[in-house]
Order: sequence, then structure tokens, then C-alpha cells
Amino acid sequence: MSILTQSTVAKKVSFFGIGVHTGNKVNISILPSSPNTGIVFKRIDLKYNNIVVPNFENVSEATLCTTISNDFGVKVSTIEHLMAAFLGLGIDNAIVEIDSQEIPILDGSAKDFVKILREIGLQNSDVPIKLIKINNNVSIEEENKFISIEKSNTTLEIEFEINYQNHLIKNQKNKINVFEDKLEEVFNSRTFCLYEDIEKLKKLGLGKGGSLENAIVVKGDKILNKEGLRNKNEFVNHKILDCIGDLYLVGYRLIGSLKCRHGGHNLTNKLLRKIFSDNRNYSLIEIKGKNLPHSLINNRHNLKSIA
Repeated sequence: MSILTQSTVAKKVSFFGIGVHTGNKVNISILPSSPNTGIVFKRIDLKYNNIVVPNFENVSEATLCTTISNDFGVKVSTIEHLMAAFLGLGIDNAIVEIDSQEIPILDGSAKDFVKILREIGLQNSDVPIKLIKINNNVSIEEENKFISIEKSNTTLEIEFEINYQNHLIKNQKNKINVFEDKLEEVFNSRTFCLYEDIEKLKKLGLGKGGSLENAIVVKGDKILNKEGLRNKNEFVNHKILDCIGDLYLVGYRLIGSLKCRHGGHNLTNKLLRKIFSDNRNYSLIEIKGKNLPHSLINNRHNLKSIA
């Protein structure tokens, strides 16, 4: 079966962990789904109104994580790492069953999601993939924060910059091509926080499941995690990971060139809402056969495909 067509997971796979903000134990299962169904979350701890669709218009909270809600107030939170794994691996359709509100944080990155999803492989269909192609330059600037996206012919580029007063993090900048580059360092990069912010998180009722097992903690000029960093750009690479996951809330692969400075979940969501407020900013394209640029399929070659 052609890799130019939509794919889902080859079989059911399950994960167990805790929510980094709720601190609750949670089980999730990822199941195969039919073409054109997209990614769908199902709260199996609830009997009714338990379907939540990961769409940028359904984002109800974007403080330190991305939370989506349905019309009945049912929520699923911290979806960004799993969504980044789906987009990075080329998974178009899947049902995610979850028995609590928050996706498990695992080790604070997308590493374990990616590892297991690669092992089980993909089931390809005969239905062509669809793309969202950016047509116009769209930008948002808020104080020292900035995000923009402009058209690109064949790929999704993300250039991200962070600048912290902390002497260890300081300024970091990286640029990646989602469909052409090897994304291992991005997938493996963990969420992080400053030691002095932990108490603030607790007062907000967040970070209840946070630990050195699932987050990098920086105190002064030291990293409290014994193993240190996984890569030299782990801080900005994690921001890129979050951005990839949040961009997949358009429902399709996105073709464009994005730049962001000091942004996060909230700014990315505002950008998406601005893009789709004017249908001149984008085009929905269905890809058939030879029309697909090779750059869009490079990241699938490591996955087992089952006809």
C-alpha cells in the first residue's frame, strides 16, 4: 500500500503513567481507526459525552499544557507530546482511550510514545492524505513574544528561540524541518522548569505529578537531574516538541515556515485561530500519487508498514 495514503496504528497499544499536573494515575490505549476520522480522544471513565476532538478551536486552556474540551465540558489535557509523536511519525487516524483527564507525562518527552509506536508500525489505507498549505504571512506579537508563519512549498519548518535570565539556560535557538530532519533530539527532549517556580506551580494547583523522573529542574547554574541533559539544545528542543504537537491541532499535516520567539502553547493557539479566521490564509489539498514531495514521507521510513 502506498505511503502517500492515510495511516493508522497497526494494532492497539497501551501506556500507563501519571499526569504531571493532576498527579493522577492514568491509562491510555491507542487503537486503529478508519481513514478520515483523524485523531479522537475518548474518556472511557465517563459513560456519556466522552468524545473530545483535538482541534485548535477546542483548546480551553493553554497554560503550561494544552487542554481540549468538548461542548459538555469534558476535558483532556497535556496532549501535546502525544500529538507531536503522531505528526512526526505520520499517523493520520487513531482513537485514544483514556481513563482520566490528563495524558500521562511518562519521562517528560515524547520518547516512549515514539519508541512503542514505531515498534507496532502503521496500517496504511488507500485513501490519500490531506495537507493544509499556508498561503499568506500571519503573525502575532505580544510584548517580547513573537510568532509568525509564512508559506513554504513542500515542508514544515519550525525556528524557535528562547531567552531566560537563568545563566544555565540563557539563549537557545534551533531550526528543524519536521518532514526531512531526524527528530530524535526533539522527541527525546523533556519538559523543564526552574526550581524557584515549583512553589508557584503548586499554588496554581499544577505540577502535582512532577518529579525529576519526568522533568528537568534547573536550580541556579545546576541541573538537579543526575543524568544531566540529553542534548545541548534540550530546552529549546522541548519547546519545538510542544509546538509540533500544538500545530497538529489543525487536523492535517501543515505546510509552512514558522518562527517563534519566547512563545508557548497559548501563542501557538492564537496563531492558528488567526490563520483560520480568513480562508485566504490557507488551502486544503488532497495529495494523490506522484504529487507528494519526497520530503513529506522521509520520516515514515523507520516504521513498519502493513498492507
